[in-house]
Amino acid sequence: MVSSAATPSPTNVPLGVRLGYAVGSFCTANFSTIPGLLLLFYMTNVLAVPAFLAGVVLFLPKAWDLVANPLVGRWSDRTAGRWGPRRPWLLAGAVVLPLTFALMFAGLPLRGAPAAVYVGVVFLLAATGYALYEVPYKAMPAEMTTDYHERTSLLQWRMVFIAISVALSGIVAPMIAGQTLDGHRLMGIVFGVILLVAMLGSFFGTARAPFTGQQRSEGTLRAQIAAARTSKPFMWLLGLSSAQNLAAGIMLAGAPYFAAYTLNDPDATSTLFAALVGPMLVTMPLWVWLARRLDKRGAMVLAGSLFTGGAILVVAAPAFGSLWSHLVVMIVGLGYAGLQLLQFSMLADVIAYDGAVSGERRGGVFTGLWTAVENAVSALGATIYGWVLALGGFLASDPDNPVTQPGSAHVAVVVGLSVVPALITLAGVVMTLKYDLTAGRVAAAVRAPSAAPGPVEA
Repeated sequence: MVSSAATPSPTNVPLGVRLGYAVGSFCTANFSTIPGLLLLFYMTNVLAVPAFLAGVVLFLPKAWDLVANPLVGRWSDRTAGRWGPRRPWLLAGAVVLPLTFALMFAGLPLRGAPAAVYVGVVFLLAATGYALYEVPYKAMPAEMTTDYHERTSLLQWRMVFIAISVALSGIVAPMIAGQTLDGHRLMGIVFGVILLVAMLGSFFGTARAPFTGQQRSEGTLRAQIAAARTSKPFMWLLGLSSAQNLAAGIMLAGAPYFAAYTLNDPDATSTLFAALVGPMLVTMPLWVWLARRLDKRGAMVLAGSLFTGGAILVVAAPAFGSLWSHLVVMIVGLGYAGLQLLQFSMLADVIAYDGAVSGERRGGVFTGLWTAVENAVSALGATIYGWVLALGGFLASDPDNPVTQPGSAHVAVVVGLSVVPALITLAGVVMTLKYDLTAGRVAAAVRAPSAAPGPVEA
């Protein structure tokens, strides 16, 4: 087996490596999407967990990410050997995550608060496995190439795989799960197997990845976190990405409720997700082109504006019905495609810029902080939606004891899916205007890196 620390390729990444890396997105997208889409509904409508408590349960395990993810990033930065600094951690995550994901939907004979405790504990273990895999996985693109636009091209393949995976998560997973305990149990097993295959696939598929990283950092974890916090490009990117991910998390959590209570068709969850991910499958070359024409910041502003506009138009869904809903979700999906591609391409730029200026390999710390915040805000999205439902008087139930929701709950379903995420995404667009790490700045840093490590400033 060829080491990941093979001779660097400063510009082009081989197609086989691109595909090998991209297949790992089946892990990223499935674990990010399915709990956000189904776990809240599973607890409130199958396990009879009150909406407020279910929202808290979804968020609390993510507090652990704030500790675990930077540690994993630090460990992967300091790992050396014939497999490279990142790949052993991909394998470690594959041991933990698939099993705990399946157990999360195992459907033990528990209801109410005991069921909430069980789901919360297993979700915590699954989040730990995800951290072991995802933190080093996100750091890898910055170390595969030194070219600003090649990173976008490399991640284009990842976005295509994410689109396919989100389609599986948003269309196939709800179809398998239905609204029954047995359906959710089967879904957990099926997607646990998919996670395992994808995680092993990315481990073996990146064996020949070029490595352009710097020397291992010898600074303390606290010093590296401080360096990340003083990197203005990183902090602005983290802020705007958090706004986008929070809005997406709210919409994911709200989709089953919107389908069931606004469109009166629970099966519409799958078709709504087809409308969301369809643009991701066909518009990636367009967003790559726009990133070159407008630079990544300009393309990101456009993507955020499309997402915001589409979300606002969802408000009219009760009046215009299912066709309108699917069309405006396609607008959201067009913006979402650009947001997903560009934020990870820009993160790779930030890591490469920091490495060039500091002379050290500490991308794992950056991605550790990034992933911790990303997971927290995604979970917070479900929590916020659960609280919006609670404010609207939404009533918990189980399949054997259905209830009739009050009118205020129906209003909360729509407002939580449209107005709330639109306002949050608009804040992300404003923050994008403060991000100023351009192609010229990255290229200048790579051509003339600093000899002394230190914090990266704008």
